[in-house]
Amino acid sequence: MSEALKELGALLELKKTDAVVSWDVTHGELNVDVAPSQLVAFVEFLKTDASCQFSSLVDITAVDYPGRAKRFDVVYHFLSMYQNHRIRLRVSVREDQMVPSIVDVHPSANWFEREVFDMFGILFSGHPDLRRILTDYGFRGYPLRKDFPTTGYTEVRYDEAQKRVVYEPVKLVQEYRQFDFMSPWEGAEYILPGDEKEGAK
Repeated sequence: MSEALKELGALLELKKTDAVVSWDVTHGELNVDVAPSQLVAFVEFLKTDASCQFSSLVDITAVDYPGRAKRFDVVYHFLSMYQNHRIRLRVSVREDQMVPSIVDVHPSANWFEREVFDMFGILFSGHPDLRRILTDYGFRGYPLRKDFPTTGYTEVRYDEAQKRVVYEPVKLVQEYRQFDFMSPWEGAEYILPGDEKEGAK
C-alpha cells in the first residue's frame, strides 16, 4: 500500500508542480502540503483525475502553532473509494490570511469550514454562509486556539429571578492558572523519618 501511495505522491508532484509544496508517506498515509492559492484547483484535480478519484471529503480541521509565522495548518482528509486510498492535504496560513473555500468542488465542505472558522477563527474566502456553527451568537474568541483560556471568558446560566438565560463574565474563586510546581514534600515544616541522616554526613 505504501508503495502505491509513494507512486501517487510522485504523480501528483509531477502533474501539479504549482500546487504541491512537498509530500511524504508517514504511517501508511499520504500527506501533501499544498500552496493556498492552488488549493481549489488541486482539490478539483484530485476529484476528477482518473488516477485519483478522491470523491469523498471526510473531514476538514486545523492545527494551531502559535509560535510560527504561518500559525495554522488547515487539514483536509479525502477518500478514494475507487482506488481505496486516503490522502491528507495541509495548507499553512498566517493568522490574517484567508483560505479559499472548496464548497464549489465539495458541497459537504460547507459545515466543515464553518466549524473551523468557529473553533479557530480561520476565514474561508468564497464561502456562501460563513458564520458560527457550534458556539453561541455572542461568543467571544475561538476555543481551539492554544491561547484561549480553559475557563473561557463568559459563563451561561439560567436566572430563576429573571426567568431567562444570562451571560456573565467568568469569576474564579482562585486564579488556578498560576501553578506552583513544588512537590507536596518541598517546603514541608515537619521532618520525615530518615531526614536526620542527611545532616549527619
